Amino acid sequence: MSTEQAAEAFGPDSVADVNAPGRRGPANASEKTLLVLEAALTHRRFTDVVEATGLAKATTHRILTTLIDHGYLVADRAGGYMPGPKILSMAGHALERIDISAIAQPFVDKLVENVHCTVHVGAANGDEVIYLVRTDSDKPYRMPSRVGHTIPMHSSGIGKVILASWPEDAVARFVTRAGLAPRTEHTITTLPQLRAELAWIRQHGYALDREENVPGVACVAAPIHDHTGVVKYGVSISTLALEHTPEQVEAMSADVLATASAISAALGYRPR
Repeated sequence: MSTEQAAEAFGPDSVADVNAPGRRGPANASEKTLLVLEAALTHRRFTDVVEATGLAKATTHRILTTLIDHGYLVADRAGGYMPGPKILSMAGHALERIDISAIAQPFVDKLVENVHCTVHVGAANGDEVIYLVRTDSDKPYRMPSRVGHTIPMHSSGIGKVILASWPEDAVARFVTRAGLAPRTEHTITTLPQLRAELAWIRQHGYALDREENVPGVACVAAPIHDHTGVVKYGVSISTLALEHTPEQVEAMSADVLATASAISAALGYRPR
């Protein structure tokens, strides 16, 4: 359909809708409002909002005015747009109802099905990690863990991916405060060792637990970001060291990274 045909069929405000990338046809009124609201929350300038939505300037301005009148947006002195009180109130209520366990469970189930190992989701809890989710595979054995159980940060895969997101001074304070108690003969017990390990994790994006927390148990873990980008959680694949070689455990990093990314997206995280 040409631009002229679109204007004749749908009216001038819908021409941009037809030509907008990824659109199959003209947007209805509700879709236009949602397009403008989403664009205004990610683009402050009017021209950027128009470009992001693909809508006509008159249509975009009219919808923005309505959103401002109803408290969903506010205009700043520079002519940009920011979230209004109604959006902030709604966001607060939504955040109060977030259940990371319920959100993560479908992704965990899929990961267990793919790798046939136990999968955990844990959260930072002071200077420890607390397990929020544990889902076992079809293997005849069970890992020595349970939901609600806490483990040290420095000796676990989930704990180390959380620590790797912290600045160096915060890591140093953590070591002073919590210590680096040996859990097995493989546990990291000095600050230089921990710093080197965290640097490796930042470079590769995932962590390995090389029988550092429980003898005979290895894991690979990846960070989960909340909607603000903060790493408060992690997801890990755990297995017996007798069943998988270190190379095989590390090869599962792609699976755990993909799951962590999916859970992060479900929590509202958008990489910049």
